[in-house]
Amino acid sequence: MAPKPYIFLIIALLFIFLPLTASIHFKLPAIFNFGDSNSDTGELVAAGVYSLEPPYGRSYFTKPSGRYCDGRLIIDFLLEAMDLPFLNAYLDSIGRTSFRKGCNFAAAGSTIEPPTARAVSPFSFRVQVAQFIRFKLQVLRLIAKGKKLHKYLPDEDYFQNGLYMFDIGQNDLAGAFYSKTFDQILALIPLILTEFETGIKTLYDQGARNFWVHNTGPLGCLAQNVAKFGTDPLSLDELGCVSKHNQAAKVFNLQLHTLCKKLQGQYAGSNFTYVDIYTIKWNLIANYSKFGFEQPIMVCCGYGGPPLNYDSRISCGKTEVLNGTTMTAKACSDSSEYVNWDGIHYSEAANQYVSSQILTGKYSDPPFSDKMPFLLGLKF
Repeated sequence: MAPKPYIFLIIALLFIFLPLTASIHFKLPAIFNFGDSNSDTGELVAAGVYSLEPPYGRSYFTKPSGRYCDGRLIIDFLLEAMDLPFLNAYLDSIGRTSFRKGCNFAAAGSTIEPPTARAVSPFSFRVQVAQFIRFKLQVLRLIAKGKKLHKYLPDEDYFQNGLYMFDIGQNDLAGAFYSKTFDQILALIPLILTEFETGIKTLYDQGARNFWVHNTGPLGCLAQNVAKFGTDPLSLDELGCVSKHNQAAKVFNLQLHTLCKKLQGQYAGSNFTYVDIYTIKWNLIANYSKFGFEQPIMVCCGYGGPPLNYDSRISCGKTEVLNGTTMTAKACSDSSEYVNWDGIHYSEAANQYVSSQILTGKYSDPPFSDKMPFLLGLKF
């Protein structure tokens, strides 16, 4: 058996591209994150929109943590590498929640476009940006009153010197396939990215300067989409993924990359890093056994057995009555053998692998280089 992903120890360079004439500070004071379930650390659950039960969280937190995973997400591993604490969700304010090192506005099910009546999440990208503006305003008001809350809140200059991370757009594409033709979806992509650009401009006007943008992954390889749209073998590619879903993702990513380059030149003092998540995940699925996995598409926590172990009627950890029989979607014994956790989201082991590849710097534009100012000693 190939070695598990967690034995890969990589010393990598993390890059924040700054003008050479600027006064350079390479220690990131804070992270502000926007996105969907790929980086939601508890927003949708804190909002009361959805609940997660065991076995979510079992591999690291030992209980559900608000993350749609058995453990840590990509953003968690990246923050660990930067020696920063995990981000608390914006709406998760019970107890002594600290936002000193940033805040997470990402919510599962979110889209860039305004939500439809059938949307899982009401927290579209525009809403998340509005939440950030309110967050910033409240922080500045509170710290102006005195130092009592300083240990829980970011300093004013953190809003300009911090890193703004984005991982959103997957749900816009995936959701569109339920009601639109392939050509209609391709025509929708420029409109989606116009909405994204509007949000970026708003954040720039609020002082944001450092932008870290993930493209979207091969959504045609998610069991949920294979189960729904892959019943015709001709619709699948050589890896068993739905071809048109992945084609749409590639078109989206191409236009997103172009947009990032445009914004880099358009906004003075801005620093955009575009990260090719698609290629990393595709390589993982295509070469899964090489990286210690046994199942590239089949779900760890699901129902139905091979080849997908996925049934849209029963979510991971839930119990439902199907045809008069009570059924439960249970987890596999070892989630580190699976790329996919619940049919939609990656396992902690897969997220760990993806993070290690991000931190090589080979999948970003601009790429990391030996001229970067500090080394990261990865803890995973």
